[in-house]
Amino acid sequence: MNQNIRNIKKLHSRNFQRFGLDMNLFVSIASAILVLGFSIFTIVNPNGSATIFDGVKNYLTIHFNWVFVLTVNFILLFTIFLGISDFGKIKLGGSKAKPEFSNFAWYSMLFSAGIGIGIFFYGIAEPIYHMQNLPNSLTGKNPIVDAFKIMYLHWGFAPWAIYSLSAIGLGYFAYNKKLPLSLRSLFYPIFKDKIFGLLGDVIDTLAVLAVLFGLATSLGLGAQQINSGLNYIFGIPMNGTVQIVIIAIITFIATLSVVSGVSKGIKLLSEANFFISGAFLLLILLIGPTAYIFSTYLSSMGAYLTEFFHISLFTGVAEADKVWQGSWTIFYWAWWVSWTPFVGTFIARISKGRSIREIVFGTIFFSSFIIFFAMTILGATGVYLNQIHNNVIVQAVNADISTALFEMIANLIKSNLLQSIISFIGMMAVVLFFVTSSDSGSLVVDNLTSGGKIDSPKTQRVFWAVMEGFIAASVLMLGGTRALTTLQSAVIATGLPFSILMLMMCYSIYVELKKEMKKHKNYRLTQLKTELDKIA
Repeated sequence: MNQNIRNIKKLHSRNFQRFGLDMNLFVSIASAILVLGFSIFTIVNPNGSATIFDGVKNYLTIHFNWVFVLTVNFILLFTIFLGISDFGKIKLGGSKAKPEFSNFAWYSMLFSAGIGIGIFFYGIAEPIYHMQNLPNSLTGKNPIVDAFKIMYLHWGFAPWAIYSLSAIGLGYFAYNKKLPLSLRSLFYPIFKDKIFGLLGDVIDTLAVLAVLFGLATSLGLGAQQINSGLNYIFGIPMNGTVQIVIIAIITFIATLSVVSGVSKGIKLLSEANFFISGAFLLLILLIGPTAYIFSTYLSSMGAYLTEFFHISLFTGVAEADKVWQGSWTIFYWAWWVSWTPFVGTFIARISKGRSIREIVFGTIFFSSFIIFFAMTILGATGVYLNQIHNNVIVQAVNADISTALFEMIANLIKSNLLQSIISFIGMMAVVLFFVTSSDSGSLVVDNLTSGGKIDSPKTQRVFWAVMEGFIAASVLMLGGTRALTTLQSAVIATGLPFSILMLMMCYSIYVELKKEMKKHKNYRLTQLKTELDKIA
């Protein structure tokens, strides 16, 4: 332990500590050069770069579908094993550590930083897509139930297991073993002290690239989606100027949040987001086809649970099935895996004092069932309205997925005033999801570029928050949607190598937790022997 502390001090002594910054120079400069170079490449040659990275993404998702299927299912089983075994008793931070945040604040931040925004944009659209096209081996007697069970597969246990595993590893190595809160620490049992040198710098640089590209893509595409909503509701024009303003506003609010820290700004915004999103979903549940929503939820949940192993192990063999799986399931698996440096690090940051069992069951099961119900409220309402209004939702989804939410509201509510109020609440929820993703992402990049420091300077947090917005705005303004989707393809292409790294994480975590349990048992035996000696 003392050697680890000395190594960390040596690592941090290499940081650049001027002008209000505290950065690992290699990670920061290498990340900046690679981000800048890649952004310029996508802007200058959007068609050529799109062709290259779309080709790489499609090749990996189609030809290595079996790798992703095996990896993701192994991670799910391994993470559940950690939760139900004696390992689950271990707390991040030690046996006396107390949670820094209340359960409500913790879950609010989980939803906001994790996959919350997908509720609003894919909750309506994805069931509609699946009702139109699913492989025969995934279909049953009811196409609606089939559509929802596949959506649950994509947004439920598997992605949360991926995030939960990385959060447990990062939190354990940071709080229990006193290693830096950065991706390099996950490989300490394999590479030992080498993680404090160049190898660790390279690992953290790859993590920074994944976070920056992923968030820049989300901010850029999110600005377009918010612009679509504003255009649909208020008639605000769809153009680059409006989208740049949206990015600037989101970045400004995220900067204020990240400067105030996790316990203030990020926590308060996440809680506000949870309340606003909850209020919006409750209104839709009460105004919409309530009985239809509950029946769809229960039927689809039954199909998801009873057919879980069948649908989760499905691996396309026929060319059409491989193409579908590559576009949907494998696309999602690669996306979730590539986002582990971001979401895993953030969950670890807010989970000190919680046991492994609490994290596993809180993320994988509790979070999944809540998200399933939230997405079903929107999805089932969309399907119901589509049936009684001549495919109006199908047309909206196929034309522009970002307007599907507002098309649903327009067909659900006749009062123009009530339409505007509920649409505005929905828009505020969407904006807050992007803000909380941006501020938590900035915090993670700040951790990674400072060598795993949790208390880096506020100036540095501002720098990375602004950088995220600048990258998104520049790529969107100069390269357009094509350049943004190229960035997304590049992030997804990292899913395969990150999958291999996650299997290595499983080994690292298991080795260290086994040592921890052995020490704990020896300590308990020593205590018992001492008590028996006293009695004798």
